[in-house]
Amino acid sequence: MAGKSKKGPILVPVDFSPHSEAALLKGCELADCCKQKLIILHVVHDLGEMPGYYQSVAKKKSLVRIEDLAKEMFDEFVGQMKEKYKDNKTLGKSDTMLVVGLPVTRILEVVEKTGATMVVMGSHGRTGLAHMLLGSKAEQVVRHCPVSVTIVKQ
Repeated sequence: MAGKSKKGPILVPVDFSPHSEAALLKGCELADCCKQKLIILHVVHDLGEMPGYYQSVAKKKSLVRIEDLAKEMFDEFVGQMKEKYKDNKTLGKSDTMLVVGLPVTRILEVVEKTGATMVVMGSHGRTGLAHMLLGSKAEQVVRHCPVSVTIVKQ
């Protein structure tokens, strides 16, 4: 006697890049096609190494926690995507998640915690010849993720 098994969500980690936008759209397409929920994830990088895209905002806003800056940027990115793609119902109904830590580790933890059935992520592929097709973070997720991973480039 087979019961109905609930499908887990599709997870889309974003870093606010054009590759993330492309991955988000592909994630929406897959979620819509498979009748699954979509979770948009942003990982606030290790706070000891403030990434450049947070730093540029931090210069304008003194005494603001990096998590608060990241949340503001994340909310802005998601809001812009929802505005730009108003007709995308899956994007409109998506959930968001902001976590702190090392991106690859945290993505893998969120996959386990949410029961995600797939990860769709963008890749810059900028880290040298060995990583021409996939960026190092994307490559690590592909290697260690227990579910299917789709890599999208702009």
